[in-house]
Amino acid sequence: MTTTYGEAVGEVTDADFGAEVLGAGGPVLVKFTAEWCGPCRQMKPVLGAIAVEEAGRLRIVEMDVDRNPETALRYGVLGTPTLMVFHAGEPVKSLVGARPKRRLLEELADVLSG
Repeated sequence: MTTTYGEAVGEVTDADFGAEVLGAGGPVLVKFTAEWCGPCRQMKPVLGAIAVEEAGRLRIVEMDVDRNPETALRYGVLGTPTLMVFHAGEPVKSLVGARPKRRLLEELADVLSG
């Protein structure tokens, strides 16, 4: 069975953020997004591909900031897309804006290596 890019990226809400992200065993990249955000749509296939390729090392989820304002406010998300990596319940990296896959993988190298 093959996993499509859309299936590889999960969705979280304010209600399940604690269990799905903060309580996760490994690193989780959260894409804070919005339906109206063009650059967010550009990142969808990029993150989908990384989610498939790095399935054992990095989980990727997205959160709509309009439908889930509490978590975005708690972590100071001011723009979309904001990519925030959480590990052991703490934010360890934050990146704002769309970027190509190669650059994103370079910026995530420290997270993926250990």
